[in-house]
Amino acid sequence: MYTRKSKQTRFLLLGLALILLGGLSSACTKSNDPGDTEKHVLRIGVLYGGSDNEPYFRQQYTDMFEMQNSNIEFEIVGAINYDDQRFNQPTDGETVEQPDPYEEMSKMMNGQNPVDVVVLDYNMLQRMTRDNLLQNLDPLIERDKFDISDYVPTVIDGIKAAGDNNLYALTPTFTSSALYYNRKLFQEAGVEPPTDKMSWTDILNKARQMTKGEGADRIFGFSFNRWMSDGFSDVENYSQTLQLKTIDDEGKKMLVNNDQWADAWDTVAGLYQDKIVPDRDFMNTMNEANASSGKADPFYGDLFIHGNVAMVIGDSGYVSELKKANDNAASVDDFDGIDWDVVTVPTHPSTPDQGGNIYLSQLMGINVKAQNPEDAWKFIEFTNSKEWAKLKSRSNYELVARKEYLKPVGGLDYNMDAFTTLRPILPSSTTDSDIYQKNPNAWQARQIGYELFNSVVDGSKETKDALAEWETRGNAILEGQLENGDGGVGGGPIVRPMF
Repeated sequence: MYTRKSKQTRFLLLGLALILLGGLSSACTKSNDPGDTEKHVLRIGVLYGGSDNEPYFRQQYTDMFEMQNSNIEFEIVGAINYDDQRFNQPTDGETVEQPDPYEEMSKMMNGQNPVDVVVLDYNMLQRMTRDNLLQNLDPLIERDKFDISDYVPTVIDGIKAAGDNNLYALTPTFTSSALYYNRKLFQEAGVEPPTDKMSWTDILNKARQMTKGEGADRIFGFSFNRWMSDGFSDVENYSQTLQLKTIDDEGKKMLVNNDQWADAWDTVAGLYQDKIVPDRDFMNTMNEANASSGKADPFYGDLFIHGNVAMVIGDSGYVSELKKANDNAASVDDFDGIDWDVVTVPTHPSTPDQGGNIYLSQLMGINVKAQNPEDAWKFIEFTNSKEWAKLKSRSNYELVARKEYLKPVGGLDYNMDAFTTLRPILPSSTTDSDIYQKNPNAWQARQIGYELFNSVVDGSKETKDALAEWETRGNAILEGQLENGDGGVGGGPIVRPMF
């Protein structure tokens, strides 16, 4: 799930709504009928409710609709109350059982008072369509001649792929990542810059060509993200589109001792061993240099902006950070700005049209058991209209799904298609959360990989031996034969989710 970067105030949203009131009204016709004074209740189901989540959702999605439809009353229903999760503290030795998100959503859709609209993320979409929980929106789109021709491929193709080429949900916004590269560094090195849809092999070969220098002046060819990360997380990012599984769907058996995992470990470990990517030692060197200079770093150690990394994977919001850095270059010593562009994130040959770090987290569908399906469709039509996209295009963090209003930030000129071309990864049949539900020890079994990967990087273990050890130790934990380092059972932390 992605993190909310900015919360607009209710006052601002209402003001903007008034400006666009005339255009937006065309997106919702039934409840705008002056003769329709009967009160309608529209129940919207979200995954996580709570004292903070409901007001935010209303500000973002329902307030403007309510302004034009005074006879519509919204009820926001959370399948899981985050406040309960947050404040229900376990006593010593007690394990708090975490609710299954999909099961709770299903209950909310099939209960005595089922919700009309359901807001879900991409991981649930395919499963819900196969379980016949969502209405097919294609007949409604055709009936009302709702124009979806300008939806970006990342969104519309991704939704169709999860619904057997049908649309069971729509989303007005999405988040995506791209490969940012420093044009000046490539020009100085005489290396051709990356292009769209390049493979991981080609990108990492370029990274090796771009790496040079020593100490604080070293230029690294590549980084998996803007900030310092660990190699184990980088392996997960590298193998994301391959959908390699750590543990089987039942949470009973490790699946790591194979050639695919070995190739992923060898590839990423080699980047650290050859110092193609920045490591913790380099970051410590940079921090010490900054401390000794006595000057604050306005870029907070961002190595790409500093010119120490030639290519980095970053989300669409990073564009605003780069623009801000260049706009203020004259105020920063020894910084002349950064000449950059973007291409699609690297792909694997087996999945050349799929990219990682693409999130369709505000998908809206209609419950097959909806009590008010007509208003449910009008609401979805409203939030996915062109007028709504025009309003939302002001955001620098989420991208709007309609290409007409998807423009480069601040009048900049960069490859916008890099964020919209690749399809999201189809969700696997079972998520990590599902596995942790079935076997609380799965979290601890997985974490052993962190320790063992580091032993491969430092040369104390061979990859094949480390993976075999991970399999053996992990299976023992899954079977309950070993406890974790704290002497308790496994299980991950409660992470704050959003809708």
